Amino acid sequence: MPSNPFTSGPARHYIDGEWVATGPVRESRNPATDEVLGTYHDGGSEAANAAIEAADVAFRTSWWRSDREARARALWELSLVLERNLDRIATAITLENGKPLREAQFELSIAAPKLRYFAGLALTDLGTAAETPGGMSMLLREPVGVAGVIVPWNSPGVLTIRSLAPALAAGCTVAVKMPAQTALTNALVAEVFAQAESLPAGVVNFFTESGDEGAKEIVANRAVGVISYTGSSAVGARIMAAAAPQLKRVSLELGGKTPMIVFDDADLDAVVPTLRAAVTTFAGQFCMTGSRVLAHEAIADELRDRLAAALASVKLGPGIDPATEMGPLIDHASVDRVDRLVNGNKAEVILPGGPVDSPGAFYRPSLVGVTDLQSPLIQQELFGPVATFETFGDEDEAVRRANATDYGLSASVWTADGGRSLRVSRAIEAGTVWTNAWAQIFDQFEEGGYKHSGVGRLNGPGGLAEFQEVKHVYRAAA
Repeated sequence: MPSNPFTSGPARHYIDGEWVATGPVRESRNPATDEVLGTYHDGGSEAANAAIEAADVAFRTSWWRSDREARARALWELSLVLERNLDRIATAITLENGKPLREAQFELSIAAPKLRYFAGLALTDLGTAAETPGGMSMLLREPVGVAGVIVPWNSPGVLTIRSLAPALAAGCTVAVKMPAQTALTNALVAEVFAQAESLPAGVVNFFTESGDEGAKEIVANRAVGVISYTGSSAVGARIMAAAAPQLKRVSLELGGKTPMIVFDDADLDAVVPTLRAAVTTFAGQFCMTGSRVLAHEAIADELRDRLAAALASVKLGPGIDPATEMGPLIDHASVDRVDRLVNGNKAEVILPGGPVDSPGAFYRPSLVGVTDLQSPLIQQELFGPVATFETFGDEDEAVRRANATDYGLSASVWTADGGRSLRVSRAIEAGTVWTNAWAQIFDQFEEGGYKHSGVGRLNGPGGLAEFQEVKHVYRAAA
């Protein structure tokens, strides 16, 4: 059993290089046992304003915005500090978030390379120059200013870094609103930045809150030039509306309803284990959860039976137990919400799943057959270990059904036909499409959503551009 990763005393905010005790003290609980893990200071507008002010001062007075080589060194150092603390933070995520330890370790293992990728991009991101009539023109890339980052609870390690790394590489300073569900973990993430000697005070500032007053302040405050938010489409729309009066830039990665399209020539021995993982990874609390299984009618019966058996065999338990395959949902309110959606809509129950009689917030995986494309089970993001099962007769119907929701974050196509793979991938309205795979994400390739799944991109050069302004400078010939 790993040792207790948490520090004694209430977890505090990290602002302007100091640990700050602002806001009432609240409890953080283990969703697998409902036991109290520790306490934290619950911030709000006061903590948010302090974080924004510190970031604004650092942007205007420090060398951070102008010294790309120093930024690259700082990002590289952060990656090394994060790796030294990986096991401790992963254990904290498992205890406070509920996911199995190996999933928490994987989450953090892809965060450190992301810092190194953007360290390199900070050095290789170049403007352009050319002779123009009567002189010389240059395009310069400059940091927007203070970035406001709002992090979700489902993957607080990697999703914090995913926004912070490009913001810092661009030369922005940052105010980060962290989720209360992982308040104790947040302090450990902040410790990584506190330990990095090459990072000036005030460049990155963290506060935790259970409500949304601090988040609203980040969106409304004129000192913040760009917002990076990961979360629900409904909240993303409100952020976009609140930022509109200032014409403030927003980068939003929002909800998803990933269709997993299985054609009749697919290798079901490879498909079934991947679908099982796509439904149960992070207990289905993942924007790219494979929540819609679309099966060709020729193999639908076999796939339905094999997938139901695979999901029924999933071992639930505390994430800290090595034998656990799926941990709890984040809290009992989420269990009740998912159960109402599953049982409150007409569907063919293939695998009933459902809540577990336990102090923990466990929910057994469910598989339901749905034909009506307007069903809330298809149209709403469930954010739990539930998949719908649909059938189709041909390629056109598969694409039509896949595109039938307002979401367009990701999709997966399973076929041995390379031409079909390309046709369907081009026809699907989604920011990422995998063939014979799921959840393959790489630092150098952008990710983001179509339609209600988001605005802007993260990762890759496009992720850096979200935090930059482009300036045209002209100089007349002497």
